[in-house]
Amino acid sequence: MKVKFWGVRGSIACPGPKTVRYGGNTTCIEIRTDSNELIILDAGTGIFPLSQALLAELPITANVLITHSHWDHIQGLPLFTPNFIAGNTLRLHGGFDPVTGKGIEQVMGVQLQYSFFPVREAEMKAKIEYVTLMPGETIQVGSAKVTPCLLNHPVIDFGYRVECDGKSVFFTGDHEPPYNIYQAGEEGFDEYQVFVDEKAQSIIEAIRGVDVLIADSSYTDAEYAGKRGWGHGSFTTSMATAKAAGVKVLFCTHHEPTRSDDALESVFDAALKANAGQLAGLEVHLAREGDVYEF
Repeated sequence: MKVKFWGVRGSIACPGPKTVRYGGNTTCIEIRTDSNELIILDAGTGIFPLSQALLAELPITANVLITHSHWDHIQGLPLFTPNFIAGNTLRLHGGFDPVTGKGIEQVMGVQLQYSFFPVREAEMKAKIEYVTLMPGETIQVGSAKVTPCLLNHPVIDFGYRVECDGKSVFFTGDHEPPYNIYQAGEEGFDEYQVFVDEKAQSIIEAIRGVDVLIADSSYTDAEYAGKRGWGHGSFTTSMATAKAAGVKVLFCTHHEPTRSDDALESVFDAALKANAGQLAGLEVHLAREGDVYEF
């Protein structure tokens, strides 16, 4: 299995000289099975350079797994170049939105309104299919098994476990570890804590034993203290999750867009030192645009 990072920033694209080493594109990750089947995790701005690379191997079938519908995870879809070329297939997977009552088709439907984009879906030449997923229900994507897991973010948000040929990857998308919304001693604290503990354990079990975990690690511990509830994790929470789930390799991603490459490396090094006692046996990396990990 091969993993390639095409976008590793969170919230908004941030190109420029201070982000050139790790890249400025928003979330997009390419997975190739041993049979060279194409799975794409999220469709931030990083999907555009990926689409340009795919022009060398047309026709393609692109299985795109959308974690959630926030802009930085879907905004590259209208400019996915194979959409405009006959013979290609875009198969878009994602969750049902209880607010709108619609499935994953709304991701394209909203973006391709004339108010926001000049080309309607009907004018695109590729075949576009929609697969609305349910949490915990495994589907077959070529030779790979894909299992969505409901995570914690201010919208329906799936993490994805991808398994193929005895290898496995879990991608969190955006995720903040579950926490108690009540203060200790308040009415409801104990009851809600039971829910928090059960949810946290179910997420650990969904990740259990994967070869590679790619996790939202937006914040330092100090930053997270002021951004609790925003739906993002920290370096510390990602490392703790990886250890608890028995993961072999952790890639920290969804880098804070205001952080330069130098600052990113500085806070990452500090997090490694602060968590050194729990990292035995865990390989930890900063996700970098363009990097490939093959296993």
